[in-house]
Amino acid sequence: MVKSKFSLAIHWQILIMLALGGLFGYFFPHLTKYTNWIGDVFLRGLNMVIVPLIFCSIMTGVASVGTAENLGRLGLKTMGYYILSTLLAILTGFFFVQMIKPGIGADLGLQVPVEEISAGKESFGEVLINIVPVNIIRAMSEGNMLAIIFFAILAGFFVTRVGEKSRVLLVDVVNAILDVIMKITMFVIRFTPLGVFSIIAKVLSQQINSGNQVGEIIGSMGIYFLTVLLGLVIQGFVTLPLLVKFMGRADPIKHMKNMSTVLLTAFSTSSSNATLPVTMEAVETKNGVSNKITSFTIPLGATINMNGTALYECVAVMFIAQAYGIDLSFGQQMVVIFTALLAAIGSAGIPMAGLVMMAVVLNAVGLPLEGIGLILAVDRILDMFRTAINVYGDTCGAVIIAKSEGEKLLV
Repeated sequence: MVKSKFSLAIHWQILIMLALGGLFGYFFPHLTKYTNWIGDVFLRGLNMVIVPLIFCSIMTGVASVGTAENLGRLGLKTMGYYILSTLLAILTGFFFVQMIKPGIGADLGLQVPVEEISAGKESFGEVLINIVPVNIIRAMSEGNMLAIIFFAILAGFFVTRVGEKSRVLLVDVVNAILDVIMKITMFVIRFTPLGVFSIIAKVLSQQINSGNQVGEIIGSMGIYFLTVLLGLVIQGFVTLPLLVKFMGRADPIKHMKNMSTVLLTAFSTSSSNATLPVTMEAVETKNGVSNKITSFTIPLGATINMNGTALYECVAVMFIAQAYGIDLSFGQQMVVIFTALLAAIGSAGIPMAGLVMMAVVLNAVGLPLEGIGLILAVDRILDMFRTAINVYGDTCGAVIIAKSEGEKLLV
């Protein structure tokens, strides 16, 4: 297929279709019933790839960690840091979204069927028990994400405990399936502009039909944007530097200056994977981290250490619940935190991967996927910021682990 020299980058396509969808929903709300099917198909496409993407990515990720050199000490340190930094990011986002409450400021008039809300009404104890699936095939067909993630972690762990021949075969097969699923995922994401047009037009027409003011929607979205941005700023300029300072015993200011090119690359590409070569080179040459530490921590971090994505998913899900007027129970809020952590681990290092993972967290607490339409307007811009935080968290981890191994660094 010949690529047109006039083709636009997908983020420009999304912004254009966002504006057109808003105009269409505002001026022709009675016609949106003819375009709603586009958004429905797009959301079904996202749902279609969630289960195989989550299962394969987590299983291969755990399997690769289990066979890494020096896994015992180095692996535990690395995984411990990644879980700690990601959990701190989620709790930061959770704190700000609970304090600011961006979805409650305006009456958006959104409604969700009672049966969908009740689907997520389980006690925290029941949630923990149901993580262990009775039937994994049934869990996959029903989209029980916590059970799927649990089984994927278990499968990935025990893949490393079988014979070498079986282990290599299984990892190769699952990696091959993951490659195909990633291609399908990127194919679905290509239709995001059309999905944005349909969903935004539908949401806006609903507001107009219910008598709500467009200004209220824009104002609520602006507060949501600032809430996510505030959380990312705290994570990037307070939490991570403190971890470098006290856990890594290094100079966080000098480290951040050394990573300036890496952060700009991550910000502009919105891809942890695309930034990977730049990240590894900068960590080794500018910080003096050994190749042994760099080659283990940075690629692994680009796969499972998603500080910014986890924070964003937590804030976005809580915002969607607030916008729909749904009061999540304590157990459901714990599920949001836990699922955001696991979904961030399973998130691919590609642009807009967080959009796919968002559906995982929404499903876990019974919130409607249509809520994604509320955040699409600013998702692409936030994607750039959260990717920079994702990559910066990886570089901080490399410094901390290297220091713990007794290496003498340049920071």
